Amino acid sequence: MVVLGLVFFHAALVFSPDDDFYVKNAETTDAVTVLAGLAVVWAMPMLFLVAGLGARHSIRRRGPAGFARERLLRLGVPLVFVTIALNPLPQWLRLRAADPAYDESYWRFWPRFLSAHLDLADFPFVLDGRYFDTGHLWFVVLLLTFCLLLVPFATALAAGGERAATAVSRHPGLLLLPALPLAAINALQGMEEGFAGWNRWAYLLFFLCGHALADDPRVRAALRRLAVPVGVLGLVLFATTAPGFMTADGDPFTDTTPLALATRALFGAAGWCWVAAILGLLDRPRELRELRGGGRPERLWAYLALAAMPLYVLHQPVVVAFAYGVVGWPAPIVVKYAAIVTGSLIVILALYEYAVRRTRPTRFLLGMRRPWRQSCSSV
Repeated sequence: MVVLGLVFFHAALVFSPDDDFYVKNAETTDAVTVLAGLAVVWAMPMLFLVAGLGARHSIRRRGPAGFARERLLRLGVPLVFVTIALNPLPQWLRLRAADPAYDESYWRFWPRFLSAHLDLADFPFVLDGRYFDTGHLWFVVLLLTFCLLLVPFATALAAGGERAATAVSRHPGLLLLPALPLAAINALQGMEEGFAGWNRWAYLLFFLCGHALADDPRVRAALRRLAVPVGVLGLVLFATTAPGFMTADGDPFTDTTPLALATRALFGAAGWCWVAAILGLLDRPRELRELRGGGRPERLWAYLALAAMPLYVLHQPVVVAFAYGVVGWPAPIVVKYAAIVTGSLIVILALYEYAVRRTRPTRFLLGMRRPWRQSCSSV
């Protein structure tokens, strides 16, 4: 559901006054800045935490070496394929939108996009070029890097997670501890607009927390118990970042003034509180779900779970293409936004259903897992 939400988020950036999105509408609104802040504080951190949880279960089934091979295939293959096949499109449309006189064909631009060189200064983004752009695949690059970094330490981290879960069962307030290093990372290392407002290494901590505390019933019980007070704390912390982000001079993402440092620290702590609260509020024991009665669309959840990776890698080129065609309309922002979102969702889901899901080669290229029943039969 977070992945589908990115369609709404990136469509909104078309109308943001302070974001360098690929295609921009002539008329913008400050409301997008506020609404975007409400999303970035938790959405991508949640994806990394859930990815860490999944990594724990995958390592348990496959072992560290098998996990590394599986992640290289499921993340590395779509990373290479989409970089070559789809990522040039948003950059080409950016050039066309910025300069009406630009008339270079896509096929002439394509090799120029791929003209990149090795540059280790921005690790783990090791390719750089005048037109080359990782785009939305920064998530896949970071996730693959984190998975490979995890392999040598997976056993020790899992053991540490068991001890942490025991401590949390006795003192649930310990669940707030990750807020401190997250605040420090964002404050001291700076926030990065290109990575949804967080410092890239803050995402590593979310990933490791998901891996260490993966699905432990004691942690889940503590999250459920603390969901409301931690959520309120997260809202308060997030509200206190408003002066730093909206009224301060300079760049609050990178400045070293006391206000900028405090703002970034509060944002990092708020992000952990939001993620913990959302997990606790959404988590329901299986027995309670069954008591409340059937009708839960388990097939829909299974369908969407398998679709997450393909939908993620497909969504941004489609959104940018729709935005390029819509921003020239003589229509209000609300109408344009609705058209971009609706058209993008229809095309993305249709591409997934009819061009990706039904054949083995396309499933492989877009990083799809095997269906749950098939996976279980082979374990």
